[in-house]
Amino acid sequence: MRNVFDKLPRKKTETIRDELKILFKTNNIDIARNMKNDIIRRYREKYQKMTDCLDEGFEDAFQYCNIKETNYSRLKSTNMLERLNSEIRRREKVIRIFPNEQSALRLIGSALIDIHED
Repeated sequence: MRNVFDKLPRKKTETIRDELKILFKTNNIDIARNMKNDIIRRYREKYQKMTDCLDEGFEDAFQYCNIKETNYSRLKSTNMLERLNSEIRRREKVIRIFPNEQSALRLIGSALIDIHED
């Protein structure tokens, strides 16, 4: 969404920005494709760079919609991965030096098991 917004001018684009925000909140891939095509059709001449960026990156940005029975809000964000990395770093700081690679893998595995159980 940020890449598409970067291609738009800052002034007098509130309506298209609102439409793009609605598009990126959509979880149904068919509805999202229809909305994308409609936005591209209406704004192609006025905002050529924005529509090209939207068209090129659409399938990559909406890949999470192709997965059935999942929690879309968690897949859109990297917050869970960042939280996992910070938890591993927190536990690693206590130990400081690992005697071998297997001990580091055990620590990471135990952190993953704890988080999975939660």
